[in-house]
Amino acid sequence: MTITARPTPNPNSLKFEADGAQIIDDGLLAFHSLVEASEHELGSELFALRGVESLLIVPAFVTVTKHPAADWDLLAEGVERVLRDHLNG
Repeated sequence: MTITARPTPNPNSLKFEADGAQIIDDGLLAFHSLVEASEHELGSELFALRGVESLLIVPAFVTVTKHPAADWDLLAEGVERVLRDHLNG
């Protein structure tokens, strides 16, 4: 499965798409903290990655917003791993 990270107008946000897979069945989920995401498996796993500030999850993609000091090179790899595990799980 291919996970693709795409830029957004916000340099602290990246949109992650999973080729040929839906992230969630329907709707929209927005989390601004681990506490908000604590009852959602994917949300809490993504917030466990150091540097995640907020999440927007829709069927076609996940937008991850990072803390300004976080490094995308490190964080994007973790997001891709979590998404791959979630979708293969």
